[in-house]
Order: sequence, then structure tokens, then C-alpha cells
Amino acid sequence: MKTFYNVYAICGFAAIGGALFGFDISSMSGVLGTPAYKRYFHEPSGTRQGGITASMPAGSLVGALSSSFLADRLSRRNAIQIAALVWIVGAILQAASNGVPLLCIGRVVGGWAIGVCSAIVPVYQSEIAPKDIRGRVVSLQQWAITWGILIQYFIQYGSSFYDGGVKNEAQGTAAFRIPWGIQAVPGAILFIGLFFFPRSPRWLASKDRWEEALSVLANLHGGGDLNHPKVLAEYKEIEDALRFEREQAETSFGALLKPRIVKRVILGMSIQMWSQLCGMNIMMYYIVFIMRGAGIADELLTASIQYIINVAMTLPAILYLDKFGRRPALLVGSFLMALWLFTTGALQATYGNPNPNKDDKDISWVVPKEHAAVSKAIVACSYLFVASFATTWGPTSWTYPSEIFPAKVRAKAVSLATASNWTWNCILAFAVPPLLWSINWKMYMIFGTFNALAFIHMFLTAPETKGRSLEEMDEVFDRGIPAWKTGGIGSRFDQLQRDIEKGDVKVSTAGHNRVEDVAVEPKA
Repeated sequence: MKTFYNVYAICGFAAIGGALFGFDISSMSGVLGTPAYKRYFHEPSGTRQGGITASMPAGSLVGALSSSFLADRLSRRNAIQIAALVWIVGAILQAASNGVPLLCIGRVVGGWAIGVCSAIVPVYQSEIAPKDIRGRVVSLQQWAITWGILIQYFIQYGSSFYDGGVKNEAQGTAAFRIPWGIQAVPGAILFIGLFFFPRSPRWLASKDRWEEALSVLANLHGGGDLNHPKVLAEYKEIEDALRFEREQAETSFGALLKPRIVKRVILGMSIQMWSQLCGMNIMMYYIVFIMRGAGIADELLTASIQYIINVAMTLPAILYLDKFGRRPALLVGSFLMALWLFTTGALQATYGNPNPNKDDKDISWVVPKEHAAVSKAIVACSYLFVASFATTWGPTSWTYPSEIFPAKVRAKAVSLATASNWTWNCILAFAVPPLLWSINWKMYMIFGTFNALAFIHMFLTAPETKGRSLEEMDEVFDRGIPAWKTGGIGSRFDQLQRDIEKGDVKVSTAGHNRVEDVAVEPKA
């Protein structure tokens, strides 16, 4: 079987695992306004709708926590493939649902698969990619999420016209069964396609499969040349890091609790927490409600523009994250998102009123039609918020946790960070419908405050990681340099590569079966 070694192809294809997340994010928003969904599931609203929505992130939380066991034992690639198969089962259950219980079960099953993919895909990508483009290719995970959101939304938008569309109160159930069933297709593509891509070289090395690891590294970064200086430098760094970790003689769980690692675990979990508390997924899940409250006539079509912005504005981050760095992205993003949320809340507080339509169980606060300019301003702030997230926190929140941990604990630590994402995702998905109903415009002020707190937290604790190899992260975090002074530190990897090129350092790869056989000899 042919194996493809193009880094962009590998990381881009693996990012389909992120697209599954995107499919599920918009699997609710597109059907919320259809008569078929409302009638068949008995007009779910408030806590009931929150429970349906939250069942997916609840499953994802379990998936994220269990992902490291699959990834460490079976390999990153095989863990993603297992998740793809489970995702297909979840899609089938959702499409066949005969009531709220089976729908929730299907969403929990699909959520488990998303939890595994969201934790392991960035790990697989970061372990495949060279340090110079790691931010770019791991950001493909977020771009795939935005594409999944957009594609599924338009599938649902098209399906909403089935059987007379939203004007037909007796609309058939195919309006929601078709888009939910189609979700199985990307899962099948992901499962089959991954057979044509390599396993992570760092996972292979951790299993003492050194010849395979060297071969993969050579094909990835040296055009197949086993003696390429870049390949040898990376090989040596992996070998040194694994030797150091094995000399510590501690379990991976024990290593997670060491002070030098636990602070990184807390940072990774915090970044994923703030990525939820910034309010972005609320905009994705309940954008239809937000547009309706702003007095927008065709809220489904207006909301779709937001999804297009999400896709388009992630592209600049993919192109420039490795140039500008992770730290500026986190700081600028928090500031801008706080600004747009505070502005939206102020506009709604000033010009909005309690909803005069007492039969509307979703919206308690609306902007009257006579304030059309205010409604447009709210929509503009919503679009600017999405653009700010897409260019900053969106890709960085996946890239940063996947690169800051040592190999021994990487899968487990990233699974904990991702579990933090899903914990807060679940809480917010369940809480926001009643929150939007009970405190309406104040909700924007709460999430704006979260972004302000995230800005302060990241400024004090998040060092710059761009341009550093995965094996250099110990230097970044353990040198005692304040986070705001870490941007100018050079890369040890670059110097090692230059020394190998000049012949000042020789790397022996004669005995790949044992780590102890790999040696570095200074040139005489």
C-alpha cells in the first residue's frame, strides 16, 4: 500500500477529524427553526433543548479523557480511525432517532468520537510537522472545523426547504434526517484515507521502533535521505528526550503531577477553557436565536454569512501564525472579542425591550423594528467577533496545547486540556438557552468579562512557542523567564542542524532497536 509523506497532505487529511466537530456544531443550529424538528421532538426549548445540545459535548468529554489510552497503545493514527468508525455509528443513530432519548444517545456516541479526534488529531499533526510550519498545519484542524460548520449548515439550510419548507407545519422528518445521516460520509473518508498515511515518528520511537521512526522522519523532512542533517538533528532530539524521560523512571501519570509539568497542564486546560468561555461556540450553536432577537427577518441566511466569515478569516491565521506567534494571537484575540461583546451587550441594553410575543419560548429580549440600525450594528459586532476568534483563538487554542508537553505525557496532557474544552462546552450548551432567556443582554457582558480575564491570564502565563521543536519546550517553560520575555529565545535545534551540516557533530543510527545504541560524537 502506497504511503504519502507530504506534511500538508497528512495534516490536512487528518484535519477531517476536526471537520466532524464542525459538522456537529451546526447540526443543531440549522434544524432549530424547522417545523419538522419542533413538531417531531415536541417543541424542545430551554433546559430540554439545552440537554439535547449538551449531549454531544458530554460524550466528547468522555472521548477526550479516554483518547490517550488509545493513542499511546495503538498509535495516534489508529486512534483517529477508531473514532471515525464510532462517529459513523453516532450519525446513523441520530438519523434514525425516534425521539429525544435516541437522539441524545446518537449525539453522545458521535460526541465520543469527536472528543477523541479533537484531542489526538492536533497531537498527530504536531508530531508529524517540522517546527517552522507546525502552527500552520495544526491550524488546519480549526479550519476544518469551520468548513464542517459551514458545509453542514448549508446542507441543513437546503434540507429545510424539503416538503414545502419552514412554512409547512406538517413538514416531513427528512428535513433533519438527511443532514444528520450525511454526517457519516466524512467519517468513512477519514477511516479509509488514514491507511495511506504514516504513523507518528515520535510514537514509533516511544515503542523502540527506531528504524521505522527514522524512515518516516527521512521521508517527511529529508526527501527520503536517512543522513539529511535535519532528519538526524530531529532523530537525536527525539532520542535525547526519550532517554531523559526513561531515566526519570516514573509513570506518565506520575510525570503529569510533577511541578514542571503540572503548570503546563493547567495552562493547556486554561487555554481550552477560555476558548469556550470567550463565547464563540454559543454564537455557533444559537446564532439563529441571536439573529431573531436582533429583529433580523431571514435569520437562517444571515447566520450563514457568519459561518462563511469563520472559514475565510481562519485562513490568515494559518498563513501567519508561525510568523506572528501564539502569544500575540491570544492577547489580541481576547481584547477584540471582549470589545465586540461589550458593545453588543450595551446596544441591546440601551435599545432592546422584553419580547412582547409571550408564545416565543426561545427569546425574551428583542430589539424593536424601529431600531433597524441598531440591529445591523449587533449583527456587525457578531461578524467582527467571529472574525476575531477565527484569526486568533480558534487555531491557537488547538495548536498551543498540542506542542507544549514532553512526549511521555503528550497524549494524556492534551486529552486533559481537550477534556477541559468539552467540560465547558457541555456546561455552556446546557446553560445558555435558559441564560439567554433569563438575563438576555447581560449574557454578553458576562462573556466579555471572561475575555478580559483571559487576556490578563495569558499575558502573565503563556510564553511564546513559535519556532521551537517539540523537544525544546522544556527550555521554554523551565528557564524561569517571565512569559512576556520569551519571544526572542533562539532554537537549539537550528544550531544542532548547523553543527551536523558542518561535521562538528556526528549522529550514529547504527543500532535503532535500543535507545542506548544511538550516540553523538563530537568531531575531532
